[in-house]
Amino acid sequence: MASSSEVLPHATVSEGTATSAADSGAALRRAREHLLSLQQPEGWWKGELQTNVTMDAEDLLLREFLGIREPAATERSAVWIRSQQRSDGSWSTFSGGPGDLSTTIEAYVALRLAGDEPEAEHMRAAAAFAREAGGLEEARVFTRIWLALFGAWPWEQVPALPPEMMLLPSWAPLNPYDFACWARQTIVALSVVLSYRPRRPLPFTLEELRGPRPWAPPAPRSLRGRALIALDRVLHVYQRRPLRALRELALGKAERWIVARQEADGSWGGIQPPWVYSLIALHLRGYALDHPVMRRGLDGLETFTVEDGTRRLEACQSPVWDTALAVVALADAGVPGDDPALRRAADWLLREQILGRGDWSIRRPELEPGGWAFEFANANYPDIDDTAEVVLALRRVDHPDVERALERGARWVEGMQSADGGWGAFDADNCRALVRDLPFCDFGEVIDPPSADVTAHALEMLAVLGRADDAPARRGLDWLLAAQEDDGSWFGRWGVNHVYGTGAAVPALVAAGIPVGDEPIRRAVTWLEDHQNADGGWGEDCRSYDDPAWIGRGASTASQTAWALLALDAAGERSLAMRRGLRWLVETQRPDGSWDEPQFTGTGFPSDFYINYHLYRLVFPIMALGRCTR
Repeated sequence: MASSSEVLPHATVSEGTATSAADSGAALRRAREHLLSLQQPEGWWKGELQTNVTMDAEDLLLREFLGIREPAATERSAVWIRSQQRSDGSWSTFSGGPGDLSTTIEAYVALRLAGDEPEAEHMRAAAAFAREAGGLEEARVFTRIWLALFGAWPWEQVPALPPEMMLLPSWAPLNPYDFACWARQTIVALSVVLSYRPRRPLPFTLEELRGPRPWAPPAPRSLRGRALIALDRVLHVYQRRPLRALRELALGKAERWIVARQEADGSWGGIQPPWVYSLIALHLRGYALDHPVMRRGLDGLETFTVEDGTRRLEACQSPVWDTALAVVALADAGVPGDDPALRRAADWLLREQILGRGDWSIRRPELEPGGWAFEFANANYPDIDDTAEVVLALRRVDHPDVERALERGARWVEGMQSADGGWGAFDADNCRALVRDLPFCDFGEVIDPPSADVTAHALEMLAVLGRADDAPARRGLDWLLAAQEDDGSWFGRWGVNHVYGTGAAVPALVAAGIPVGDEPIRRAVTWLEDHQNADGGWGEDCRSYDDPAWIGRGASTASQTAWALLALDAAGERSLAMRRGLRWLVETQRPDGSWDEPQFTGTGFPSDFYINYHLYRLVFPIMALGRCTR
């Protein structure tokens, strides 16, 4: 692989004097007006949330399995999938990234469903890439499950996931609540699917995707992993002859659990994986396609579909997050707190506060609700990150009804603090790493331990509310200081990567009372200055999660440049590095006030799944321009 320095662009921004205040102000006004123009009449904002083509491939596979795939929609999806193919025949998990075996296999199968012949040039190239990367035998577990549904892979070579896990108490190892909420919803549905092991053969074979070596079970990485592989073998034996009464009891409980967690928009958790598997699981349990639960689920998928001549599926949607960020950005840009746009946004956000209990209450049964979720409808899974950002946004709006909502939100965040003082995203103390070693779990993070970026946002919220000296904030501060990397940065769990983590941590520490001259802040500033690109911007490639050579390195992007500037501003900097970063934003701005950003700067699962939030390229630069030029 090329070194990170070899992919950095040549300087494209003039190296002369700093951008004038007038230029920065004009850029800020253009961006602010563009953002205001995107607000919906109800008060919210939502940018497209773009991921990789597995969403579109699996949508076609779901419809094939249910017998509802339509030729015209299939072809529009195929157009999009073809447009994302790389020159080597593969598909990647993020823009500009390397080819990914499982993504390529799923895209290839989807195109076969669309009628693309294996002899076509683009299909031959895809198959060749897949074979060279190890073929079907090296694909991840989720891909092999999709293949098994269609008889293209033996169920015996898929790890066991018995629904009897539903009968375990919440304190027992390997119960569903040991998994993070996104994984929990997925594995419950898949435990039903794997108990039925359906086969609905495709009208073609996939022999051209076979690799050079036969499939072999995963090698254990630890003594604990060896024990779990042995357990998997035992469960496979049980799978062949389960205790019928116990199996039906477990399946019934799983079915009821799934149905109870369908959201108002028809989704499960507002995210694609549990959504599609829940539909398959309920279908196998006898739910007809016209059953209200199935109908809501299928209709809801259409609201997550982007149609623009092609057809692509959003993995999830982010209106609450986007709206909160937009409010903060506009306030930073000088929009007054009583502006009608901010008032409408506050009205909408106040209606979105979740006052019912969800899965989070399993570990916090006494805690009163009061959080916000990411999506339009996700009442079962509010999260700490959104709640903190919404509170920070509502604090910027002159609105008569915010105080009670802010108090509820703050108390909920305090109550969701984990035992070590940090905050995870959706649950408290979701840290049992045993589940990571399950043979089933070879894709994505499956637990939700505290992270630097979420902890930083929670700490900043508490500080802004005047609670920096309270015990939860002091414990969070200690956790965040201890989480600083040796090089002075912070790891970014939900954004790429150390630029994001550092951009969140520094403003939080300063808000919580750490002087800007103290060592943690100075080390962070030095790290940012050392990782500024030659063109004046900042960027970090998604490969930084796997290869340390990429940490803080990558083509400059608007959102990552803004994150760096927000940290520098909080640290009291008015340095050459800041001036060059501002100049990069000003000189790369589009005429409509936005910025181009094909890069994926959001993180779903480090190393596995990345997101291009289309509004990030606008809201964060506005924050940076507003704060750095005020």
